[in-house]
Amino acid sequence: MANDWVQLHAEPIAIGPVIEFVTDPQAGGIAGFLGTTRAETSANGAKLAALDYEAYADMAIRQMRDLASQARERWQVNRLALLHRTGRVMVGEPSVIIAVSCPHRAEAFEACRWLIDTLKAEVAIWKKEVWEGGGERWVHPAGEDDKVRG
Repeated sequence: MANDWVQLHAEPIAIGPVIEFVTDPQAGGIAGFLGTTRAETSANGAKLAALDYEAYADMAIRQMRDLASQARERWQVNRLALLHRTGRVMVGEPSVIIAVSCPHRAEAFEACRWLIDTLKAEVAIWKKEVWEGGGERWVHPAGEDDKVRG
């Protein structure tokens, strides 16, 4: 849909253009979520260096577009942006941005929350933690480990 911006990309996310895209004179509220790589320390004292994201791109884009359609069925969405990084995302950098404009703020908040929660649970995007010193660990969407290496 012309009022949806759905994208997977390897470049850093520019927040300003996303907010500009969802801005609409008929919207009373714009809600956004920016997911960033959080600094963490493992039980053995290793520090998280980055997250690596991999996606089955064709499927993930289809799933993200479907989420946008579902959000429009549930809420009165004026404009919507759903962008996710692939590749390496260093600590402090954004990996996902969701922005939604609706006539009322409550709808915008609800749609935005539903989109991020559903994206994390259902879209064909996988996350691997990369630790200083070379350790790596795939992370299950619900937070459980899928496999551990190194």
